[in-house]
Amino acid sequence: MDRIVLLKMSGEAVADIEGESIVSAERLDYFTAQIAIARKAEPDLKVAVMVGGGNIIRGKMLPGVNRTKADHMGMLATIINALALQDAMTRAGLDSRVMSGMEAPMVAESYIYGRAMRHLAKNRVIIFAGGLGSPFFTTDTAAALRATEIGAQVLLLAKFGTDGVYSKDPRRFADAVKFETIDYDSVMSQNLQVMDATAVALCRDNSMPIFVFDVSAENAVSEALLGRTDAGTLICFSTADGQVLGNDQPMRE
Repeated sequence: MDRIVLLKMSGEAVADIEGESIVSAERLDYFTAQIAIARKAEPDLKVAVMVGGGNIIRGKMLPGVNRTKADHMGMLATIINALALQDAMTRAGLDSRVMSGMEAPMVAESYIYGRAMRHLAKNRVIIFAGGLGSPFFTTDTAAALRATEIGAQVLLLAKFGTDGVYSKDPRRFADAVKFETIDYDSVMSQNLQVMDATAVALCRDNSMPIFVFDVSAENAVSEALLGRTDAGTLICFSTADGQVLGNDQPMRE
C-alpha cells in the first residue's frame, strides 16, 4: 500500500554556511541521497518536499519594505531553492517535478492537485515551492495544507540544529525539557513556536501528525522518511493511555 510523506525543509538546511554561496551542492546531494535510500528501502513510499527560502531572504524580516512585496520576494527565494534541490535529485537518479503556488511557468509547473497526484502515482518526487502564492502565509502553513491535500500520513518538519520540541529554547535555557510527544493544543497554548499557529491548527483540524527532527543528524532524513526513528518530537492527538492518534500511520515502528 502506498504511503505518502511530506518533508518540510528550511532554507537554512541547504545553505552554504562556510562558503559564499546561498546553497550548498554538497548538502543538497547528501539530503537527496537519503531520499533515494528511503525510496529504495520502501518502494511504495511517495515523497513530497516543501522547501523554505530563509537562506536567501525572509519576507517578514525586511523592515521598510511593503509586507506583500516582501512576501513575494520570499516566495521567489523558495523557487530558487527548489530548482537547486531538483538539480540535486537528478544527480541522485530521482525523477522530480517542481510545483509552485506562485506562477513561474518558465521554471516550474503551477500547483494543480490532480497533476500532483499523477506525479506521485508515477513515483516522482514533488518539490513544492512558491508557498501558497499569497502573502501573509508561511511555508509551514503551505506545507500543512499541501500535506493534507495529497493525503500524506505524516508531515516531517526538518529543523536545522533542533532535535524536537522543547518547553523553552534549549540554546538559551539549560532547564529546557524536550517532549517526545505533545498534542497540538499544547503547542499553541504554550506558544512553543516550533511552527506557526496557523499551520499547527490546520494539522490539528485534519488529524495530520507532525514529526519534528534535526535534519543535520546522521541519516536523519532517511530514518524519518521510513518512520524508523524516535529522535524527535511527535505532535499529534493523544489519549489518556498515551495512544497516538493521527492519520492511521504510526511514526515509530
